[in-house]
Amino acid sequence: MAISRIRWLGRHLTLVCTAVTLIATQAPAQSAEQRGLEIAQEAERRDQGWGDQQADLAMELRNRQGETSSREIRSRVLEVQGDGDKSLTIFDHPADVKGTAFLSYTHATDADDQWLYLPALKRVKRISSANKSGPFMGSEFTYEDIASQEIEKYTYKYIRDDSIDGQSMFVLERYPAYKKSGYRRQVVWVDQQHYRTYKVEYYDRKDALLKTLLSTDYQLYLDKYWRAGRMFMENHQTGKSTILTWSNYRFQAGLSERDFDQAALRRAR
Repeated sequence: MAISRIRWLGRHLTLVCTAVTLIATQAPAQSAEQRGLEIAQEAERRDQGWGDQQADLAMELRNRQGETSSREIRSRVLEVQGDGDKSLTIFDHPADVKGTAFLSYTHATDADDQWLYLPALKRVKRISSANKSGPFMGSEFTYEDIASQEIEKYTYKYIRDDSIDGQSMFVLERYPAYKKSGYRRQVVWVDQQHYRTYKVEYYDRKDALLKTLLSTDYQLYLDKYWRAGRMFMENHQTGKSTILTWSNYRFQAGLSERDFDQAALRRAR
């Protein structure tokens, strides 16, 4: 009886293991689109809750011949729950752009609202949604590039794992959901440890490689939020490039909605 009982238990366990194996193999595998979205969502989750941010920037413009010009900029950003962030960019140098200010309300699914204050004309100019692929203040960054990259602005697809400078990376493709985007797609390298964006390749509407952005010199703030110290945007089609060097990051200074209304454009000093 004991031997018969043991044999029965053995056959029963074999049947159970076989059933579990069949269920596991029949379960739908995660698609590349689902995996890409999951990575983007995790990156967004890790960068929430900072409230407001200020920083100083040095912008260096380089033309095809290697000639350079520079600008000094201040940046203010307000985190908005349930929608895109609000940002105010103020130019301090050189004299011909001093006092120019750019205000942006990024939206998750709708076209962004953007305004430019031109001190020489003493008026605020609204940026058309059709013009967001144009260069921002002569740089290789467009109005579209400098808006906060809300997750709903794209659909995603995981491509492969890779490495940059010895760091393991996820490689994703993201496709703009915004119909008037200047890009057909973007290829993004995200580090697997901290989910920071290191590299973005931008492909134009004809799917030709247009630009590459490299973000480096990351530093940790408030023990949680990573920010790049240097961003290098190279335009492969024109030979031009722009370097943004970030410094003096400050967080949670108590900025409010009033600091990001249209009147703030004229108040910017």
